[in-house]
Amino acid sequence: MIIQQIVIDVLTLFVGITLALLAIYYLVKADIHRFFNLKTIELNKENRAQLLPLRLQAHERLIIFIDRINPANLLVRLHQQGIDISTLQAGVLNEVRSEYQHNITQQLYIDSVTWNVVRKLKDDTIGMINNAVQGLPAGANGIELSKAILQHMATIDENPYDLTIELIKKDIQKMF
Repeated sequence: MIIQQIVIDVLTLFVGITLALLAIYYLVKADIHRFFNLKTIELNKENRAQLLPLRLQAHERLIIFIDRINPANLLVRLHQQGIDISTLQAGVLNEVRSEYQHNITQQLYIDSVTWNVVRKLKDDTIGMINNAVQGLPAGANGIELSKAILQHMATIDENPYDLTIELIKKDIQKMF
């Protein structure tokens, strides 16, 4: 009988403590969730504050990259008096690939769609150079290659280099 009374008392005590703990939990549940959400928001603000300069720098570097591979700038920078077509082609292709490799890590900090556009612009630039070389006669020189490329650029309705820079600027505006 005494054992039965002890078991009943222990069960009553257990049920009472369980009910009290559940009541306390439901009373402070909102406060607990709010506390952890505030910690998450604070961490996100800190992360954003640390990432913002890196993301801006990545966008800046890609704008410089696009400007440097723009044929109008690239050909002026690499052209030398009397340069032959194969030397100019090799120099231009090397410069585009080198600039791309130098900036490849910037994809970590920009939108993947924007990165794909930048990569496609690089590939299209290389393709345009190679197509221009194939379209010239065998004895052509560097000046003729430059003219062919620039004439091709003049026929394009919207400059893809300017459009890509505008896309990057829009990405920057999304950050603010």
